[in-house]
Amino acid sequence: MAKKHIVLGVTASIAIYKSCEIIRRLKKDGFLVNVVMTKEAEELIKPIVFQGLSGNRVYRGLFDQPDEWDIEHISLADKASLVLVAPATANIIGKIASGICDDLLTCVIAATKAPVLICPAMNENMYKNKIVQENIKKLKSCSYKFVEPVKGELACGKTGVGCLAEVETIVKEVKKIL
Repeated sequence: MAKKHIVLGVTASIAIYKSCEIIRRLKKDGFLVNVVMTKEAEELIKPIVFQGLSGNRVYRGLFDQPDEWDIEHISLADKASLVLVAPATANIIGKIASGICDDLLTCVIAATKAPVLICPAMNENMYKNKIVQENIKKLKSCSYKFVEPVKGELACGKTGVGCLAEVETIVKEVKKIL
């Protein structure tokens, strides 16, 4: 049986550190992982970390020079068994819900026929914002899957709903979908 291919989209949430463990767990379970980082995510963690963990090149910009001629957002979208966005900010959720394709990650998501699993991570006030909730509802109605955030200590020091779900929960959902 061919290995399943996960495209992991990483956005600029303080929960980005959990993406490292997600990669480690997915690889341990036999998945191939390619990471697509948003420009903002690079402000929090260097791509080399994800390259080392995944064993693959990290995809960053829509107009990066590929090693060989390849329309990256299409090739990544085509080879994905599943696109996982963890952590997913309010910004990326809004862009996906609105069909905005202005970076590599949103273009991959728009182009893929694979299931998309979104794992929000943000401040509780942002997560509960009516517009964010409407965007989530819209995406769910379009068959996007979600692993809801959990209650815990937020980056602002308060406790509330908005923490990225546990790695084990996310990996279990990936396996369930596939």
